[in-house]
Amino acid sequence: MSTTDPQGPLLGPADIRELAAALGVRPTKQRGQNFVIDANTVRRIVRTAQVTPEDNVVEVGPGLGSLTLALLESAAHVTAVEIDDVLAAALPATIEARLPQKKDAFALVHSDAMQVRELPGPAPTALVANLPYNVAVPVLLHMLDTFPTIERTLVMVQAEVADRLAAAPGSKVYGVPSVKANWYADVKRAGSIGRNVFWPAPNVDSGLVALVRRTEPVATTASKREVFAVVDAAFAQRRKTLRAALSGWAGSAAAAEAALVAAGVSPQARGEAITVEDFARIAENKQ
Repeated sequence: MSTTDPQGPLLGPADIRELAAALGVRPTKQRGQNFVIDANTVRRIVRTAQVTPEDNVVEVGPGLGSLTLALLESAAHVTAVEIDDVLAAALPATIEARLPQKKDAFALVHSDAMQVRELPGPAPTALVANLPYNVAVPVLLHMLDTFPTIERTLVMVQAEVADRLAAAPGSKVYGVPSVKANWYADVKRAGSIGRNVFWPAPNVDSGLVALVRRTEPVATTASKREVFAVVDAAFAQRRKTLRAALSGWAGSAAAAEAALVAAGVSPQARGEAITVEDFARIAENKQ
């Protein structure tokens, strides 16, 4: 790791395989583990996330530490949340070996991210993560909900999930993840990631999604739980009109129609055509 080495303290393919072998780690499909083995890719993620020396970053699923090291190069503080026993135990030593000057700027939480309610150290200003594909959306929504200080988020997820999260009303892939993410933030696609930067290489492409928290929350007298109940009901039967899809939620088709009309939404519209603000007004007008 000489100063002329463009990889610097970051992990390359040989480092990743060596670490994994030493720890007896075999990436598991069950946990959606695909380790990034390309230093340029993690630096690109940190750049795209606009991480600054003022940022306190939370990372979910750090794995062997590829992205963690790149985040530590740029951020004031990084807290990593790791569920895997072996990976969680090994990560602090990797940080100390490769970026010893930043070891005090690193904290580890050995937990399932879905159970995390508080984090050590300074409040997080950014969330940057390579999220396991099978839990990406619930983890993202949980973190945004639990830590309101997170202003900016950049997550790497399966390309299809990235498209769903960033979809606008009227798109075929607009659905529950799109609306719920938009409750918290402005969401957009921020790039694509090829399969060859991972070990093992996944059989799907990946995408980056950038989320910037709304400066003003959705203006509504309804609670988040009430709004999300409407969203879930609307997309549970997405082929149906809202009058029909929301009949169970409202108590009857007539009650659903009354709430829709009062909200200024056509009872003949479908969930995929309306915004998070529309869903909030429907929730407000439930009798």
